[in-house]
Amino acid sequence: MIKWKKLSHIIYQYKYHIVWCPKYRYKIMKGVVAEFVEQTLRMLCEWKDIEILEMNIKEDHIHRILSIPPRLSISSVMGMLKGKTAIKLFKSFPTLKKKPYWGNHFWSRGYCVSSIGLDETKIRKYVKYQEEKEKKRREQPARILPLLEALKATCLAGALFTASGILFMYPDHLLSVLGIGILVPFFFFKKYEGKKLEAVVR
Repeated sequence: MIKWKKLSHIIYQYKYHIVWCPKYRYKIMKGVVAEFVEQTLRMLCEWKDIEILEMNIKEDHIHRILSIPPRLSISSVMGMLKGKTAIKLFKSFPTLKKKPYWGNHFWSRGYCVSSIGLDETKIRKYVKYQEEKEKKRREQPARILPLLEALKATCLAGALFTASGILFMYPDHLLSVLGIGILVPFFFFKKYEGKKLEAVVR
């Protein structure tokens, strides 16, 4: 089952498989150095709300699967991870500056990244389902509006028939009868015109 993450106005599923290696691909990440790199990466990811789904540290490269929030770009995340781990490594292991890494460059400049998400079949099904759902939603007002028009005409005819009956029985109340014949359909129209508009825009 797909696990979606949520922010205040976003739900997302950004998963990336990232591979990078030390400069010159020296087999240096073993023992205490490997443990230090792992602990530092976990700390930095927790700090930036990045979830580590998988991590595998080899002597000459690192595999990681990360879930990264939309507010962070891959380039900024990688710059932060590589930069801060290099600084901490050289502070904790000063001998690395002398051999084999002269200067302050522990990681190679590049990295490999690929996105992991819904497969193409699922995406196509979802898009098709949304298209069909939207089509049904647009067709719904077209079925409702004729019913509203018929109901409005029936109500108008009923109001006029009632007014004519009252006028026949009470010919002295002409103004009252005309008021009923005009106001009743008027209020009905106002009410159902609003319903019709709501049906169209919903």
